[in-house]
This record gives sequence, C-alpha cells and structure tokens, in this order.
Amino acid sequence: MFVDQVKINVKSGKGGNGIVAFRREKYVPNGGPAGGDGGRGGSVIFAVDTGMNTLMDFRYKRKFAAKNGADGGNKRMTGKSADDLYIYLPEGTSVYNDDTNQLLFDLVNPDDEYVALKGGRGGRGNTHFASAKNSAPEIAENGEPGEELNIRLELKVLADVGLVGFPSVGKSTLLSTITSSKPKVAEYHFTTLVPNLGMVRLDDGRDFVIADLPGLIEGASSGIGLGFQFLRHVERTRVILHLVDMSGQEGRDPYVDYKKINDELAKYDENLLKRPQIVVATKMDMPDAAENLETFKEQIKDDELAHEVLAISSITHEGLKELISKTSDLLETTPKFPITDVEDVDEEVEYNADDEEAPFNIRRDEDGVWVLYGKKIERLFQMTDTTHDQSMLRFARQLKGMGVDDALREHGAKDGDMVSILDFTFSFVD
Repeated sequence: MFVDQVKINVKSGKGGNGIVAFRREKYVPNGGPAGGDGGRGGSVIFAVDTGMNTLMDFRYKRKFAAKNGADGGNKRMTGKSADDLYIYLPEGTSVYNDDTNQLLFDLVNPDDEYVALKGGRGGRGNTHFASAKNSAPEIAENGEPGEELNIRLELKVLADVGLVGFPSVGKSTLLSTITSSKPKVAEYHFTTLVPNLGMVRLDDGRDFVIADLPGLIEGASSGIGLGFQFLRHVERTRVILHLVDMSGQEGRDPYVDYKKINDELAKYDENLLKRPQIVVATKMDMPDAAENLETFKEQIKDDELAHEVLAISSITHEGLKELISKTSDLLETTPKFPITDVEDVDEEVEYNADDEEAPFNIRRDEDGVWVLYGKKIERLFQMTDTTHDQSMLRFARQLKGMGVDDALREHGAKDGDMVSILDFTFSFVD
C-alpha cells in the first residue's frame, strides 16, 4: 500500500542523574565527593533509506522514544550515554512540526540527516559542587528531561517529469508505453489511485524519472476528488507534461480542460506555472482528434503561457520519440527547483527581547495555590534532586535569583501561602 502522509510522536531521551557519593577507601580518611555525572539521553534523528518508497511502516507505529542516559556512579564514574534513535524515511520526505505546520527539514538526498530532538544532558554529580565553604556537598543534578514533538511526514515523489491532466486522458497508458512500468489501465475514471514512477532511457544514454500522478479535477486544490491528495507530488518535478484528450469522446472541450488544470496548479502553488510545461495532445488515433487539435491550437495561440503542443498516440506510438527527446532536452536546461522559498530562508528577523519566553509565569488556582509554570522554571525543578536538603536549598536560591520571590509578593502572596511547581508543593516564606 502506498502511504504518503502520516503523523507521529517523537521523544528524545532524558539525561541520566548525577549522584551524591563520597570516597570510602581504606587509609583515605575524609575522601571527599566522588559522585559521577549522568549520561546523555538519546537524540531523535531522521535519515534517508534509499530502499523505502512509502511511509507504510509508520501507519501502525506512531510513537518513537529514544532511551534515557544511565545514572552516574561512584568513584566519579559517568553513566553510559544512550544511543541516538534513527528513524529512516524515503527520499523526498518533508518533516513538519504538526502543531505549528512549520517545515523543519526536507530529506531529498541519500545522505541527508536531521536531528529533530536533542537528548537531555546528564546531571552533574556532587564532585562539581565542592567548594572551600562546602567540601562535602550533598548536591547533585537530575538529568535534563527529553523533548517531545508531534511530527507530520509528507512524502513527495522525486521525479524529473510529472504527468498531469484530467482522469482518463492517457497518463498511465503513456507511462506504460515509454517505460517498463506497469500501472493499472482501465476504461474508467480514477484508475490511478497512487503515483506511479517509471524510468525513461534514450538511445543516446540520457535518462529521466517520470511520474504518473493521479487525475486532477476542478476544485482539487480545495480538497475535491483525488487531486488534492497528490498535488504535493508535483512540487518536485522539473518539467510538467500536461496531457489533454483530443478525442472528444466524452464531450469535453480540450481547451477548457487545459485551463482548468492550470488553474488548479496555480491555486495550489502559483510557482508551478513557472516551470517548463509541454502540452501533450493525446489519443490522436481517434477520428475527430486532428480537427479538435487544430481548434485547440488556435485557442491556445494567444494564451499568456504559450506552451508548446506535441501530438501523440500511445496506441500507435505516433509522436512519442519526439516527445521524449524534447522532454530530455528541456531537462538539461532546467535546474532543480528549491524545495523551500529562498526569500523565506534568507529573510533577516529583527531581534526583540520581548519575544523571548519568560523564565516563569504565575497564576492562582481555584484552591488559592500559587502555581509557577514555564519551560525554564519547570526544567530547573526537574533537574533538582529533591531527596537532599542541600539540593533543595540550592533550588530555593535559584528561584530567588530568578526573581520568583519578588514576583509572588507583587501578585499578593502572603507568608504561609502554598506554592506549586508541577507536582511539588511548598510554603512561601516571606
């Protein structure tokens, strides 16, 4: 089954905890602190697997979590760092933040890798907190928590040439004729339910990859029919072959069909119309095709896009050699199009201190408890070893240094009021 869009949840590993320990060796009195650091948690990395051509593997497994780092040991031994979690994807996969719809990375080359989430660093052992005033500290850090992200994966086929057009204009028949591909061909609309790829090889040694994309219909760009589901696959093609049925068997106007398909491409992404496009007049072996073609050429003559029109018949092989040759010539002069908008990438963003996330926020719940929240303060608490009094005193000093005490007073906190951070509650002392 061809699957080209999935949503998954990924989570990096937590760092290992640092520990409180002291040297206990014979003939070494007052040995001092010897607690080791925790190991680093595993990162989540997306990489390319050239043997994959679908996202089917992610249909039934949606959660991926890297392992945590090991805790530190005695005698200053550092815990083992966890292995990074590699998630392999087909070439041509776009990685999006599903919560913000932001494109994070495009995996378009065989050696592409993207670190989606970094593993948490290991907590420091008590050896790092020894000082002249405290030569035997009972302070250690917990490992930094891992991060979590909702990801959307979109596979966009990597083809040099894309075949577009209304259903049943002959895209699959053309693909099967000029390549060794064997797509399903039948006398009804929407025969093609998934993109089909084929390789075209010329006698002079040149070759290119061509994709038969499922038929578009009017309104496809707004979600009607199958076209919207597969329009994304046109994004990476360098040359578009726009197939138009000249037989007139279904009572359709070739010029109207031509305009409608281009309108749908423009509505999806107006840059698609800037790409080289050859209009392919198909089914020229039918009785009225030649007359319909002449009428079509007159109508398209004044069209602002002014695309070249080539007539073919996949049944009699008429015009196929010229079509393949001209398509290959066009590819040689057409560079690969950038995946993302260059203007967006190069745009400079002015720094604004107000845009930075506040280190903490305060609110009061319905029970009158003051709640401290925010990414920075919660991370600080999660890295605090609450089993040792000295670690908790250090945490209290850190809160004061961040301005938490003053902020609570400004909000109206009184001596003895309860304050909570995550699942930990303590009394405010003024």
